[in-house]
Amino acid sequence: MSTERGIYDKVEDADGDLLDYTYPDIQINNGEKRKLSFESSTKSGGDDGDDDVLPAITITSVDDLSKNVEKDGGLIYKITDPVPIHLNIFFALQQALLSLSTSLAVSLLVAQVVCAEDNEDFKAKLLSSTLFMNGITTLLMVTLGIRLPLYQGATPDYVAPLLAMAELDKDRCNNTRLISVFNNSTNMTELVFPEGTDEIILQAVQGLQGSLLAAGAIHLLIGATGLVGVLLRFIGPVTIVPTILLIGIYMVKSITKFAQFHWGISLMTCAIAIILSLYLGKREMPIPVYTRKKQCHVIRYPLHQVFAILIALAVGWLLCGILTAAGVFSTDRASKDYYSRTDARTDVISRASWFYFPYPGQFGKIGFNISAFVGFFVATIVSILDSIGDYYACAATCNVPPPPAQGVNRGIAIEGFCSALSGAVGCGHATTTYGGNIGAIGLTRVGSRWVFITVALIYIVFGVIGKVSAVFITIPYPVLGGVLIVMFGVFNGVVLSNLKSVDLSSTRNLAIIGTSLLVGLMIPHWVEEYDNVIDTGNKEADDIITMILGNPNLAGGVLACFLDNTIPGTREERGIAAWETPDDTSASATTGSDYSEGYEVYNPIFYDRYKNSKILRFLPFMPNPLHHGSKERSLSHDFGRRRSLSGSAILSSTR
Repeated sequence: MSTERGIYDKVEDADGDLLDYTYPDIQINNGEKRKLSFESSTKSGGDDGDDDVLPAITITSVDDLSKNVEKDGGLIYKITDPVPIHLNIFFALQQALLSLSTSLAVSLLVAQVVCAEDNEDFKAKLLSSTLFMNGITTLLMVTLGIRLPLYQGATPDYVAPLLAMAELDKDRCNNTRLISVFNNSTNMTELVFPEGTDEIILQAVQGLQGSLLAAGAIHLLIGATGLVGVLLRFIGPVTIVPTILLIGIYMVKSITKFAQFHWGISLMTCAIAIILSLYLGKREMPIPVYTRKKQCHVIRYPLHQVFAILIALAVGWLLCGILTAAGVFSTDRASKDYYSRTDARTDVISRASWFYFPYPGQFGKIGFNISAFVGFFVATIVSILDSIGDYYACAATCNVPPPPAQGVNRGIAIEGFCSALSGAVGCGHATTTYGGNIGAIGLTRVGSRWVFITVALIYIVFGVIGKVSAVFITIPYPVLGGVLIVMFGVFNGVVLSNLKSVDLSSTRNLAIIGTSLLVGLMIPHWVEEYDNVIDTGNKEADDIITMILGNPNLAGGVLACFLDNTIPGTREERGIAAWETPDDTSASATTGSDYSEGYEVYNPIFYDRYKNSKILRFLPFMPNPLHHGSKERSLSHDFGRRRSLSGSAILSSTR
């Protein structure tokens, strides 16, 4: 054993009066580097007759210190860490742009449902409302909800059943198409909307408003009353996979409508996204940067991977601009490649106001559509389960304890409240947690909730500035088609990946999944192809039943849930056991050895001011003061570290 003076990285003294002590040399083996830490202790019989406070020296290997950094998840900024303002804005812009394309796609699909596919002004208002509500929901989730660094964005779960039901009435939008009219004063032919177009669009939107508001209220009650745990006892991956997969399958028709304007550009846009994110996924891009400490130097970061979809969209848009300038695309609106032009709809930018403030009731009085409500209700259940999976994924990424029940309930309640608010505003869709942004936290190593508060503010600004939404509306249709191919391709693949926890050698599981998918495709096709198959003698009842049967994820999801809960099977066989972990969450554990931060990250804002209130014990979405120092109820027993159903960060965020 050799004796030499230790090399200390950092001396941390918890007691300010211990600095006068002289510490002896430290004996170390083979010159191993050590670190000192101090813990005060006492020694009897000091010079003044009193006990002296002496330090207890703990020698920790520097190798252990590096392991602690790894246990932090490698995060540069943890959840509660403040971020310098200049870096905060940069990180927030990165997260905001990551999911912008999904919100754009969802709002355009809603416009298609309400017969506003050709109404650029209405689509700009719809996109402004979507971006605004994305910001509001994200802000409330980070400050009042579960308080994890989560982004809430528009979800296609609510739009897919509407698109399927719209196929049942193909003639509903005939009176909303642009028609050619000869203007005698200018001696020119102009394109105008038929009389009554606005009324048709507004009536469709108003029906969605009340339906989404009601579904959002149910969503809110499920979170506020703690019913989430009840749902998790009956719904597992065998139910979820067919239900969500049918959503992705039924998006094919809508995606084709965008891609058909120019298949070459659509496939090129898709190929660029795949090459950047997958073929070059393991490579890091050299980026020149300047800092005061290192001056000019080069860092490596997978920028092309994180922004694969946005880069593909920009390249496709640029190519369309070049071809437009070269005169490749026709200037005739009746031509199919006209909507590949970059100047096809630029007039919407000049017509859009600089500032537009979305508000409840902006599209008129709120109506109600029972068929839309049924579709929204099924989407609500799916969205709840998906969001819980994202909560656990985010907690694992940020290296904090699994979310306690009160945090999950509060997060679901906030999502429900904002879904209802989105319905009142007229977005036509709800919001949900985006898994892609969680993956981006792992890539950037920035998990501060302050970054996501800034993300929320950015989206609110995007929504309020009307010109921003108008610019995005002018993206050529084939470029959007290529983006949608990639996004929903990843969406379907990620949904299928949840079968990993299911025993696929079990005939029981294969029969349930296969039958549910078949019925979910077959019944809507039957209702769509054959007219008047439902005849009860009451036209309103016929329409309601027809719309319900035309909802693919309702037919497939209900059948899968029924079969999965009635056909005998073990929890391991059904895949539910893989979604569970032991109930080991302790409310008193602030920062354990396994986590970089403790359960305090889930506490509501200003919790210290009212934590002693007795009323908290009756609120399932608030921490119970009686649990302080004891076991806190967690959903981990029912759910566990469930993998997210959301798309990966590699290809941006599908949801």
